[in-house]
Amino acid sequence: MNKYSPAVYDPFAWIYNHHWGKSFLPTILPVMENLVLRHIPPGARILDLCSGTGQLSANLSAMGYEITGVDGSSAMLKFARKNAPGVQFIQADARDFITTLDEHRKKPRNFHAVVSAFDSLNHVMTFAGLSDVFANVYQVLGKNGYFLLDLNTEAGYLYEWAGDFTIVENDHVCVVQNTYSPSKRIATFEATIFRWQKGGWYRSDVTIYQKYHQPERVVKLLKSAGFRDIEVYGFNLEDGIKPLSPEMRRAFFLCRKPK
Repeated sequence: MNKYSPAVYDPFAWIYNHHWGKSFLPTILPVMENLVLRHIPPGARILDLCSGTGQLSANLSAMGYEITGVDGSSAMLKFARKNAPGVQFIQADARDFITTLDEHRKKPRNFHAVVSAFDSLNHVMTFAGLSDVFANVYQVLGKNGYFLLDLNTEAGYLYEWAGDFTIVENDHVCVVQNTYSPSKRIATFEATIFRWQKGGWYRSDVTIYQKYHQPERVVKLLKSAGFRDIEVYGFNLEDGIKPLSPEMRRAFFLCRKPK
């Protein structure tokens, strides 16, 4: 359970792209504009870390930014390359992506900003793993570069990860059970997916884990990685961005690499 393997997300890629890939854009884009985009130059280089099926990368690219997407799932990246054909996508683990990035990029790794959206880094199950992610991000940023990430809070897990739901369409069915263990600080997403393909129904089962990372520990890890000017915000859909408080269901962390 404590192991994070990007390949786990391959069987989930189709249903994620179909139902969830665009769902976070109305939330993240205004936040990103307010906290990061207005501070970086037009055409700036942005790394979309854990880019998933590429919808955020596509939107940022359409805004004129030079985007590089990194994700560990080959199946997610197949959709990403279709959704954002002008973006360079690289398959690599978020905890150790520098070597792979350097092998594929023609330009130096001096991004103006790195973003990791839609609670992607909650999938990294240990503080040691999260520390590795932050160390990689720090190294690829240029001086004064911005790092923005969001994480689910415990209130978010208690509010949104309790119960079941089912998606039923003509060519697919997805049955989901969400649970959260406060004692272990682990959320579990279990999905059974049926898809009609080539004249028959095909089943796949997916189990995905997330870890609640306490905001104070995240800030400590960011500081240890070398980041400064760390700001923490809370977010609820009905309230927008505000100072983080216990009832907020998502936390945004904004920091910079020193000049």
